[in-house]
Amino acid sequence: MSDLEMYTENGVAILTMNRPDARNALSMDMRKLLCEALHEVELDTAVRCVVLKGEGDHFMAGGDVKGMGESIKKSPEEIRKEFMLRIHDLHPIMFAMRRMPKPIIASCQGAAAGAGVSVALASDLVIASEDAFFTLAYCKIGTSPDGSSSFHLPRAVGIKKAMEIALLGDRFDANTAKDIGMINFVVPSDELESETRKLAERLASGPTHVYGNTKALFYRSLESEFESQLQAEAEYFSDCASRRDFKEGVSAFIEKRSPNFTGD
Repeated sequence: MSDLEMYTENGVAILTMNRPDARNALSMDMRKLLCEALHEVELDTAVRCVVLKGEGDHFMAGGDVKGMGESIKKSPEEIRKEFMLRIHDLHPIMFAMRRMPKPIIASCQGAAAGAGVSVALASDLVIASEDAFFTLAYCKIGTSPDGSSSFHLPRAVGIKKAMEIALLGDRFDANTAKDIGMINFVVPSDELESETRKLAERLASGPTHVYGNTKALFYRSLESEFESQLQAEAEYFSDCASRRDFKEGVSAFIEKRSPNFTGD
């Protein structure tokens, strides 16, 4: 059984973290497989939306803490070296998610803890069941955050709330996560799969290239100066306007009908 399962349906790639007995904790094998899968769907023109989900009752309960038990028996210098490499192994996943020219949806049930929060925050949209709960939790095992959560969390909720979440490590429910801006949608537990599919298929039928340009614009805005951001807007808009989906969108508007986007 693979630590990650993937299949594509109706333009949606479903990536399922598959370690339910370990609450889908992020093993080294899962990291490798997830990174490879993200690269694959990035280049697959048949894929127009990506869903990240966990098998079983939980999204992802962070890193493989049990697997760290042997590591802490080593010397401080050996530990430092090992975990520097471990953390850097996680970075290609975050780069791939940021670079992905298609929307990524995190579909969360049960626990999203530690790296699970990091992966959810790195997604473009998050939908969660009413039974989902979130905790950054790194402080509970005596370490600081990783997985790009120190970048995404303050930008999502503000610096004071981010400090509260990180320093206290408290657990909070899906409605609280939505209220503070960490996630987008909360749905009944028995409707998570159907509502995720509905959202993903809606995005998969949209103007995919436009979504990619929109992602790039919004993410670069976190670092850009005003003038360079406006220049980027002009460049990305002009790029979209030269493509078939723009012609279809304008024509559909004029003709008062729903557009039929192809993703180009």
